[in-house]
Amino acid sequence: MNHQIDIAIIGAGPQALTLVTHLLQKKPALKNRLQVFDPSGTWMVQWRQQFAAQEIPYLRSPGVHHPDVKETLFNFADHRQEELYYPYNRPGTQLFQDFCETVVDRWKLRDQVTAAQVVQLTPLAKRFQLQLDTGEQVEARRVVLATGGGAAQVPGWTAEVNPHPPGRLCHSQDIKLPKLPDLNDETVLIIGSGQSSAHLALGAIKRGAKVLMMARRTLNEKLFDAEPGWLGPKYLKGFQAEPDWQVRWQMIQDARNGGSIAPELLTQLRRLSQSGQVTFYEQCQVSRAHWQQEAWQVQCNVAKTHDCLAHQRIKRIWLATGTTTDITAHPLMGEILERYPNQIVNGLPVLDEHLRWPGCDLFLMGPWAALHVGPVARNLHGGRMACDRIVPALTKASVARTVIHPPR
Repeated sequence: MNHQIDIAIIGAGPQALTLVTHLLQKKPALKNRLQVFDPSGTWMVQWRQQFAAQEIPYLRSPGVHHPDVKETLFNFADHRQEELYYPYNRPGTQLFQDFCETVVDRWKLRDQVTAAQVVQLTPLAKRFQLQLDTGEQVEARRVVLATGGGAAQVPGWTAEVNPHPPGRLCHSQDIKLPKLPDLNDETVLIIGSGQSSAHLALGAIKRGAKVLMMARRTLNEKLFDAEPGWLGPKYLKGFQAEPDWQVRWQMIQDARNGGSIAPELLTQLRRLSQSGQVTFYEQCQVSRAHWQQEAWQVQCNVAKTHDCLAHQRIKRIWLATGTTTDITAHPLMGEILERYPNQIVNGLPVLDEHLRWPGCDLFLMGPWAALHVGPVARNLHGGRMACDRIVPALTKASVARTVIHPPR
């Protein structure tokens, strides 16, 4: 491995793959000047593991959204039409995975990923030093941070629970359905109102469990996690014209609305509720949980009027409560923040028009680019929108580094 490179890309997920294909389409010579770093040493491993862990059968995004530039997923799926799901031809998980493998091969990217985790990112005069967990150090002129969301977000009451056996209180990030034991006659409480809560509920029921689904609001049914208008000018025009970053942040929250469940999954769960396999507790939150006599004793915030969980012998609590998106807590950002202080709005950074950190050649994709890309920043199409901004800065010498002056 070269110890001095031009472009370092941290992460090897769908967004990183999208960036590389778009970069090479514009400037094929960059292939020998960029290096991707991921602990797995190959593409899309964490994505595959997450989908397998929750046994997700198909993507929530339509098939038009994928990491390639030239080939379409629909051409690839010509003889696999049964793996495109109604509506909007959402691709099956295996179909999408196989398609991405062909993308990697077509662009000859098998050897582009270095099996190493970047553990420290240090800004130098005109470069960055990347400290790898292998002990090696690499210097890069430009860096793209293409890692996903942050740490697991957990409710406050979890800090006060008493000692309990392993596996009895888990965040959704740590649950691997295929590795779970038989859950016959167990009651599982799933907290959260997003797509993960639905997949976990179906997985638990498949293994014989009775499921309680608790949400602090009414469950929200939506085909996509943000309205399709956020993929184009319908909503983005007003969003990008908004000069106040705090207002933009609020627009993102309103668009995503704390998570939602695709209609066909919620319909499936409602049918299962008729046979008693699922019970919904909406507009309800846990206030206290105590492990006692081999089960959780759970108290909710409406206990004064109706203690809905007192009679339930809950064996497991699963937290489908999402992740925190706070760039100041990112393990690689400490020295960048110190050297190049920047405006942060509720955890999201203000970047320049090319998604570059003001003052240096560090570019951010995924959820970190949301103040500029909008509420779909972490999705497949959000990755493509990010590429439209980043690629010109990495391929054109005329796009000089500029320091952004926030409008307010």
